[in-house]
Formats: sequence, structure tokens, C-alpha cells
Amino acid sequence: MLSRVADSLYWMSRNIERAENNARVLSVQLIHMLEASNQETVDRDWEEILEICASAKDYYGLYERLDRDTLIQYLTISPFNLNSLMNGMNYARENARSTRDILPEELWEVLNEFHLDQKDWQELPSTRQHTQDYLKKVIKTSMTSQGVIESSMSRGTPYTFIKIGKWLERAEKTARILNVTCEKNRKETNVATDHYYYWLTALQFLNGYDAYIKEHPPTMDSKHVLSFLIKEETFPRSICYCMDHVLEAASKLEGGKVSHYSEDLFQLLELIQEEISQTDINEMDMNQLMSFLDHFQNRCSTLSRMFSETYYLIEPVHAK
Repeated sequence: MLSRVADSLYWMSRNIERAENNARVLSVQLIHMLEASNQETVDRDWEEILEICASAKDYYGLYERLDRDTLIQYLTISPFNLNSLMNGMNYARENARSTRDILPEELWEVLNEFHLDQKDWQELPSTRQHTQDYLKKVIKTSMTSQGVIESSMSRGTPYTFIKIGKWLERAEKTARILNVTCEKNRKETNVATDHYYYWLTALQFLNGYDAYIKEHPPTMDSKHVLSFLIKEETFPRSICYCMDHVLEAASKLEGGKVSHYSEDLFQLLELIQEEISQTDINEMDMNQLMSFLDHFQNRCSTLSRMFSETYYLIEPVHAK
């Protein structure tokens, strides 16, 4: 398979996953905003949403202050935000268009239908309900796309590049959300009800509340939530689960062997797995957990670069 084809499949998958994750985070925040009674808390939460979904540095390079409506527009349809939902889905569609002969036809239809609907959406007034409808459409499009891939694609090399993009993007987002939540929890040490709300929100951001509460009813202990989202081997958005699947997919690319050109990649993957397995969350305070999550995010950046170099992908200046 040509490098440019593999590159397009990898970034198509990452951008679909990124758009879904950010849409879910923003949707949960809009609901919480209606329930909040403290405006200061709401403003602080929007700062954290910016950290999760985009670059604060880039945002403040365009705008002087944090304004809720401006931020929502920036995260959803701004052409100036490379990680906006609109840009992410457009990048994914372009990647799919260039590889249509490899992908299921239904996948192209799903992404193209969203593209056409999105043009109409941009002309409508930006009401809260309209924004929620758009976010739900992004999430539904992503989940439908993944359903088409899982039910229609042969488990060959193209499928494997798609899977690696998906799992790596998902692991990195889980770490980012947990890092922001740990920082919030570290700052607020005297309000137990807020702590419950923080970890509940993290689970909702990661679509993990239902799965978690079935394992830990009716508690919302921080260490239980962190263990679930970092080390749970059966939950598909935990860091451990995602990285296990990255390693499994990479092994399939190599036919179960390690070649001279991929040796460094597999050493890093195995090192990451070892670091996750040896992390004792119950013995770590919030500062130590934040250091672990920072370190893991750096590992993900290195792994993405190394993966691109190993398989001669085009490492983009921005997300494709």
C-alpha cells in the first residue's frame, strides 16, 4: 500500500475520532451550563473545555478574552481553529475522498452527507438547541462511520492503519481529559460535592458513566474513576485498552514479527505498556498522577511521530 494512502487512512481515522470526542465534551458542558448556579464556576469550566478541545494559546491569539459564544463558535465551525469540528470532519472527508477505492462506499456516503448538511447548518442562527443538534450529528456520524468500517471492511492493511489512528487519538484524549480533571481536583481540596461532580463529568466526557456505574455503584471515588479510565482492560476508552489495541494492530502490520525498521517503534510501545501496568494509582497523589498523564501525552506525541517515520507517512504541520 502506498504511503500517501496509509497516511490518508490514518489521519481520516484520527480526525473522525477527534471530532467525536470534542463534540461529546462540548455537548456535556452545554448541559452542565444550564444546571450551574455559579457563574464563576461556569467561566472556569469553559477555560478547561478550551484546554481539552483546542489550544488556549491559539484562541487568545485571535481573541482578547474568553467569551462563551465566541468559544463555542471557535470549537465548532471556526475555519481558524485547526481542531474545530468543521475542520476535523472536512479533513476526514478529504482523506476519505482520496482513498475511496479502498474504503466501503457507505463510509464515503456517510461523511459526504454530513459535509452537505454542515453547509446548511452554517447558515442557521447559532442557538443553544441548534448547537446541540449539530454536536449530536457529529457524534452520530462518527459512530456510524465506525460501524460501517467494522461491519464492511476486510481486516487487511488499510483497516489496520485506521485502527491505529483511532486508538492512539482516543488514548491521548482520555489522558488530556483526566489531566484537566486532576488539576481541578488538586486546586479544590475542601468541597466534597465538587469532587463528585468533577469525576462524574470526566466519565461523561469519555462516554464512560454507564459502564463505570455498573462496576462501582453508587460510588464516585477519584481513585476508582482514575483506575477505570487508565487501567481497565475491558473499557474501550481506557488508556490501557487503547494502547493494547495500538500494539496489537502494529503487530498485525508486521505479521507478528519485528523488523529492523520497526524495532524502535515496538520498543516504545512495550515501554508504554510497562509504564501503565506498573503505575499504582492508589499510591499516587494528584501531582504524581498529573505527572504520569503529562508523561503519557508526551509518549503519545513521540509514538505518533515514530509511527509516521516508520511507515513513511507524511507528518503534517497540522491535523489533516
